[in-house]
Amino acid sequence: MTIMSRVAAFFRSRWLGGVPLDRLFWRDMVVVGTAINVALSVAALILLGLKLPLALVLAVHFAPVPYNIFLTFAVWRTAGNSSGAKASLMTLGATLWLILVVVA
Repeated sequence: MTIMSRVAAFFRSRWLGGVPLDRLFWRDMVVVGTAINVALSVAALILLGLKLPLALVLAVHFAPVPYNIFLTFAVWRTAGNSSGAKASLMTLGATLWLILVVVA
């Protein structure tokens, strides 16, 4: 399996609800998504400290936003196939997480 097909399978499985909601929310979004955001924010601060162009700094800082939006919608879609308070809380948590990582 090529890297591109593995990446496509990753996104497809999350978009189509093929991943358990707990894994999607906790591992993919909260742990990995937050780590990506922190890493790129640190990189942006380093670039800013090196006095590189502001456009580059902002591009690096906001680079994970499309992935963040994807993860949030994937959680919403997967939670929509479930019922109960847990699914509702994860939908709310995904929304709050998106706001937090975009604003911070």
